[in-house]
Amino acid sequence: MKMRRYAVLLGLILVVGVVLSACGSGGSSEQGGSSNGFKTAMVTDTGGIDDKSFNQSAWEGLTQFGKDNDLKEKEGYDYLQSNSASDYAANLNRLVQSNTDLIFGVGFKLAEDISKVADQNKETHFAIIDSVVEKDNVASIVFEEQQGSFLAGVAAATKSESGKIGFVGGEESELIKKFEAGYVAGAKSVNKDIEVDVQYAGSFGAPDKGKLIASNMYNSGVDVIYHSAGGTGNGVFAQAKDLKNNDPEGNYWVIGVDRDQYDEGQIGDNNVTLTSMLKAVDVAVAKVAQQSKDGSFPGGEIVSFGLKDDGIGIAETNKEAYTDDIKTAVDEWKQKIIDGDVTAPTTDDELKAYVDSL
Repeated sequence: MKMRRYAVLLGLILVVGVVLSACGSGGSSEQGGSSNGFKTAMVTDTGGIDDKSFNQSAWEGLTQFGKDNDLKEKEGYDYLQSNSASDYAANLNRLVQSNTDLIFGVGFKLAEDISKVADQNKETHFAIIDSVVEKDNVASIVFEEQQGSFLAGVAAATKSESGKIGFVGGEESELIKKFEAGYVAGAKSVNKDIEVDVQYAGSFGAPDKGKLIASNMYNSGVDVIYHSAGGTGNGVFAQAKDLKNNDPEGNYWVIGVDRDQYDEGQIGDNNVTLTSMLKAVDVAVAKVAQQSKDGSFPGGEIVSFGLKDDGIGIAETNKEAYTDDIKTAVDEWKQKIIDGDVTAPTTDDELKAYVDSL
């Protein structure tokens, strides 16, 4: 009888041991562990998940990662939307408290809060997009936006009939200045005398302001506008489509940003999207998420994407507007950048030096 009790007790001890061992080897608390229980999520900036640009592209990448790994939305992958800058830290901490393994901060504006929260939660993986945070548990994802913007400038100058083009930025910052400098340099490379009207809306979430700026630009003779303004850029598209609707023969072109914005320019049988500067945020997000899940998270590293590795590019979707002469010019300058013969500027000083050298 005693032997039987002993055997039962020993069996229970073994079962408990197996259960405890399983809990220690997986689940959301272990970085890069098995797929069982792995959780990742992103915190948007104020542009929102449906900005048809940066945040949306990041979410598409995270969604693709989730599908590739048989994860369920809201369980294996998710997002929290920020309505103001004060939401960043709260959203990051909320995800930490829900045992999320990898947390993305979408946009340079989250860098400060990512740095603080990462310091307080060293066992959690973080990734910041468009900024550098020097922490061992943070991967910094950056892009050579000036390269793609340079090509956007080449396309704009080649397409323009008025000799006047525009640039609409969201908030003026070191990052968005890369877009501006590259764009102006590319345009000036095609036509040194071209006029470039540069204006900032002061927000990435103000489509009404974007529409007003675009209206003033088009009225002044600008016929191509490149926007790097997130949700504010939706207003640029809206104004171009309004004008095209009233004047089907007029030139009211928009160059999209971050993702292919061809659909945003569709109006009846016409489309005002000349091209888009493609920034593979979706590819970058999916890649880093997979690395975290597989145990090879690039913590403390800067992960850079440019023309050479197809992290940056130019859309050719609008075959009617993006003509052969534009494609030829863009391809020529793209190769020069890849070969190192041309370095796209990133600042006002670099832009001035570049233009002076033409």
